[in-house]
Amino acid sequence: MSAEKLFRNARIVLPDAVINGSVRIAGGRIAAIDEGGAIGEDFGGDFLIPGLIELHTDHLEGHFAPRPGVRWNAVAAVQAHDAQIAASGITTVFDCLRMGRDEDGGFAPGEMRLLADAIDAAQRQGRLRAEHFIHLRCEVSAPDVLTAFAEFRGDSRVRLASLMDHAPGQRQFQTMGQYTLYYKTKRGMSDEAFADYVEMRKQQSARYSAPHRREIAQYCNGAGVTLASHDDATLDHVSEAIGDGVRLAEFPTSVEAARASHEAGLSVLMGAPNIVRGGSHSGNIAARDLAEAGLLDVLSSDYVPSSLLHAAFKLAEDVAAISLPQSLALVTSTPARTVGLDDRGAIETGRRADLLRVRHVDGVPIVRGVWSAGERVA
Repeated sequence: MSAEKLFRNARIVLPDAVINGSVRIAGGRIAAIDEGGAIGEDFGGDFLIPGLIELHTDHLEGHFAPRPGVRWNAVAAVQAHDAQIAASGITTVFDCLRMGRDEDGGFAPGEMRLLADAIDAAQRQGRLRAEHFIHLRCEVSAPDVLTAFAEFRGDSRVRLASLMDHAPGQRQFQTMGQYTLYYKTKRGMSDEAFADYVEMRKQQSARYSAPHRREIAQYCNGAGVTLASHDDATLDHVSEAIGDGVRLAEFPTSVEAARASHEAGLSVLMGAPNIVRGGSHSGNIAARDLAEAGLLDVLSSDYVPSSLLHAAFKLAEDVAAISLPQSLALVTSTPARTVGLDDRGAIETGRRADLLRVRHVDGVPIVRGVWSAGERVA
């Protein structure tokens, strides 16, 4: 149990306001919030904000497989990933593990289970700064997705699963031009080999996607695992997601799909790098446009952990209609609520003391301190 702590002279970002004041932490939770306050660690006017909550990061894979064919010690990979996550201000992270081999391939059967076991061991042994959960990225068109998924049934760390189909003509790649540009160049395939590959992937999608989607959704709904859709592009995609019991719409690729998802009560998630860069790396809709339209609910760092905090501050700075409490809700309270983590995500008495000290300089935030359940971890 963490000792009592006092922070003073901080700009405290509450759910609906920013105040100058102090916070007292006791027993790993926020015990009191006051305006003013003359004792405790002096924040010198720095921001005090909730710890960030990351629902979709692929960042762990790069530490486990730093080069093609190279595998790192799994626990060491998790530790290295966690260090960067915590230094980025993320105190709760959902590590993505891929289920089913798709275009990217690259991982042998059992390697995702190995990583999951390493996450669990590292957390239990006190090696980690952030709290880690698992997000299963289920490629429903892959023939082996159910075999991979079966290894995670009953795993209490699995709190989120996304239903994906990256086959040509689907979702993110609705046109063959997009698919060819992204994958043919990436894989260096000849025209003939690429044509054969495309046909195989289309057949797999037609055969497997619907039954695999149904089985995974049925399990998750019964086990209390939050479901996400992925790359929804049309109203039919959104209707399918609603029928599956989805609560989170990841990376919709059209304003139409984002609006329908948001209006149906799904949390709409977009990439923080999209905000920082000013647009999508794959040519889809800009997250800022959704934010300005009131259709953005959650941000994810995706492949750049530091982008989460940067994007939240950038939105508040660049968009007059979005306040700092509103932009920070995209990376704190709303993701927490979406996955049922009601004990965190806001600076309120009784909440878990996951907190960040942040200084904002020349448009780029600096993380100056990180506390997880009241204990300083970075």
